[in-house]
Amino acid sequence: MIVELPTNDDERGQVGIGTLIIFIAMVLVAAVAAGVLINTAGLLESTASDTSQDSQAQVSNQISVISAVGDVENGEVRQVNLTVMKSAGSGDIDLANATVNYQSDDNSTTLTWTNESTASDGTNFLVYDTSGSVLSNEQADDLVLSETDERKVIEVDLSAAAIDDALQEGEEATLKVVDQSGASTIYGVNVPDTISDENYVAV
Repeated sequence: MIVELPTNDDERGQVGIGTLIIFIAMVLVAAVAAGVLINTAGLLESTASDTSQDSQAQVSNQISVISAVGDVENGEVRQVNLTVMKSAGSGDIDLANATVNYQSDDNSTTLTWTNESTASDGTNFLVYDTSGSVLSNEQADDLVLSETDERKVIEVDLSAAAIDDALQEGEEATLKVVDQSGASTIYGVNVPDTISDENYVAV
């Protein structure tokens, strides 16, 4: 059987303008869809990276309490000073953006940092350097624990108005320090059974 191939150009298939428009429209739709997918993938990657970094900071950032001293007045602890450092492996810890939650049987108060010379209303805590100087806004760099050999003192005034919960002999309380990343460090304050003859006691 012999098939004769067409030789006349008039017998070939023709592509009309309508088909061309549809083809171009399909290409444009595909390009838009690809752009949306790429943008979405980039956004998801960025969000996942930020979430990963935040989660890592919450786990790794820790404050170590080296010592805790209670200031005794009239046989009760009216002020607690925590000497702190950043734990090994932690990122920089900004005490100016940290909070301290005080909790006892009688009181629960969240404190924020202040650069005032006193925290008389009890809604704030103070930060001192090792020489005993109160750190202020002008010393913002000194409020950041960036090296493991740095030491700072966090002062919580238990006799201030907002707390008004000076601890008696044998009483207990909890101080929870939460840094700027959300990582928390809990320290239990335990007042000795006998403190009447002391000015300062380890708690």
